[in-house]
Amino acid sequence: MRYLLCLILLLISFFGISQTNEVPKDFVFDANLFNGSILLHNPDISHLITDHPGGIILGVSRKTYGHKEWEADFGYPDTGYTFVYQNTNNPTLGKLYSVYGHYNFYLLKRNLQLRVAQGLAYNTNPYNKDENFRNNAYGSHILSSTLLMLNYHRENLFAGLGMNAGLSLIHYSNANFKAPNTSTNTFALNVGLTYNLDKDAAYEYLAPESKGKITEPICYNLVLRGGANESDVINMGRYGFAIVSAYADKRLGKRSAIQLGTDIFFSNFLKELIRYQSTSFPELDVAPDTDYKRVGVFLGHELFVNKLSVIAQLGYYVYYPFDFEGRVYNRIGLKRYFGNKVFGAVTLKSHGAKAEAIEFGIGVRL
Repeated sequence: MRYLLCLILLLISFFGISQTNEVPKDFVFDANLFNGSILLHNPDISHLITDHPGGIILGVSRKTYGHKEWEADFGYPDTGYTFVYQNTNNPTLGKLYSVYGHYNFYLLKRNLQLRVAQGLAYNTNPYNKDENFRNNAYGSHILSSTLLMLNYHRENLFAGLGMNAGLSLIHYSNANFKAPNTSTNTFALNVGLTYNLDKDAAYEYLAPESKGKITEPICYNLVLRGGANESDVINMGRYGFAIVSAYADKRLGKRSAIQLGTDIFFSNFLKELIRYQSTSFPELDVAPDTDYKRVGVFLGHELFVNKLSVIAQLGYYVYYPFDFEGRVYNRIGLKRYFGNKVFGAVTLKSHGAKAEAIEFGIGVRL
């Protein structure tokens, strides 16, 4: 449960709502009903797609007005929390209860709202070799979840009430913390109501202060990541891993930087997978002494949002003695700076759409 505690603490720090008296406390509540389909992203889950899932999405958002510099730079987004109940209408998959931290971004004169949310879900009926062996989508009760909502959004049309309608995409996965982990993606239509708590107030959007172009020399980063994961072979067991990353970054402006670096992977689940394949599948021609370590180089981008940043990296294994999911890998996630140099990170490493692990890291930027 360590990864669960860490993720909850990071979400609280990322999306915490300030209680200072100078900032307007302008809250909006929303409730949406949704109905849709589970997408067939992998033929292995075709037997699980039997009906249309539905549920409810509840949210509370706090508006921003430019009291912090980043708010104006991103078009005055909302910050808040979302709760989702999803009934898959399939007894094998069960039901899902999710909590998220979210941002709402606005387009087209604030009539189009994009909600980006990340959080945790609880599944009521995960895989069990005796009682629920058909559920190869969810291998554990606790899952990570990503929610995207794109809505036509109008607030305070009458007595604080407004409306929205649009499209939602909900992803559930445990990132190979426990097999099986085929995961699901729900695509749905949603419609709902909003309510402005401070419906009679009118707050002014503050114009951003011009601070000129931000320039920095090349900075050097060292990151130690770790966690636990399992191969796709069910009941093989979870094993710890460690990753040492070193990279340079160059600031391109106030909000972005490019990265170039290397990763060294010590993935102990590969040790067991190599042993298993060498003894059980001689036709694969895997030597039992094959090295389990991997070395990759990557190119990345970092988007700075106040003390929070979003990273995206694309890598290639230059040392790859054992074939596992291909040479190309990618990483996305969040960093939280504590001061100017030290940061924590939660990232998802995958090979295309195939997740390998959730990584928890601590690093320094010099």
